Amino acid sequence: MTFQHPAERSDGKDHAGRFERLAELASNFTSSAVFSVLCVILVAGFLAVHAAGLPIEWQHLAGDSIGAVSLLLLALLKNTERRAEHAIQRKLDAIAAALLEQQEGREGDAHEDLEKAIRMEERL
Repeated sequence: MTFQHPAERSDGKDHAGRFERLAELASNFTSSAVFSVLCVILVAGFLAVHAAGLPIEWQHLAGDSIGAVSLLLLALLKNTERRAEHAIQRKLDAIAAALLEQQEGREGDAHEDLEKAIRMEERL
């Protein structure tokens, strides 16, 4: 197990791994109206279980369900944030390098790096 940035673990590949694709799909789902409706149903169920005075086991199940969804959403949010942060930083670095090369009037790899940085967040 390594504690590297998710984008740096790609071993030089330009495509997303299974986890990154799954995280992207989950991010798209959690930003949809369907997920919002499911959350409203989950919260309504939580309130109904407590209002109905059901046994403590049911109340714990309802509370634990809300906690589990919250924890998963937190992990998903952090993953998405880190991938976007890395993509933005790579783009800024590529722009700065390309501008520096242009200003100095020399040819280098900066233009190619700048082209690679375009839509990087979709590949990570």
